[in-house]
Amino acid sequence: MQLDFLSRLTARVRRNLSAEPPLPEREAPGKDDTLTERARELVRGLGLAGLAGGVTVRWNPRMRSTAGLANYAKSLITLNPKLADFGEAEIDQTFRHELAHLIARERAGRRRIAPHGPEWKQACRDLGIADEKRCHNLPLPRRQVLRKHLYRCPECRVEIRRVRPFRTRVACLACCRKHSGGRFDERFRLVKSQPG
Repeated sequence: MQLDFLSRLTARVRRNLSAEPPLPEREAPGKDDTLTERARELVRGLGLAGLAGGVTVRWNPRMRSTAGLANYAKSLITLNPKLADFGEAEIDQTFRHELAHLIARERAGRRRIAPHGPEWKQACRDLGIADEKRCHNLPLPRRQVLRKHLYRCPECRVEIRRVRPFRTRVACLACCRKHSGGRFDERFRLVKSQPG
């Protein structure tokens, strides 16, 4: 048994040695070399060589209602291919919006920052989109989600619908603020009801 295993292994090694050298690795699907290079140039121009070396831009056809995303851990900008329907200007603005997130995070270092806070706004100004808004109002299709879990406050009778049920005890914030200084109060605990 052991001899059979050894002979199969050596035959496989011989085949691999005589085979042609492997082809160079192809780029990952969806990577956009032009936008990646533009991102690196913009970031280098702002003096952030560390980020410039790693930033990548990809198109993700699985994106539905989001125009773009920035992933800090991977220095990755992901764009929705449907942006092409809105023209080159919208692609550029979304690209710069997401790049501003990476720049703001890089400048902040280990300090926590708000996603669309002053650091991000400064990065937007540095990228030439000074009046950039937090969200884009593109008519991208939205997925309709059924909110089948209904909760009511026993005090004010406000109704809250949720996709997923609460996993912890939750009380009505308005009633807790009004009657108990904003602290959790069991009297205002939300009660699950049947949707009507």
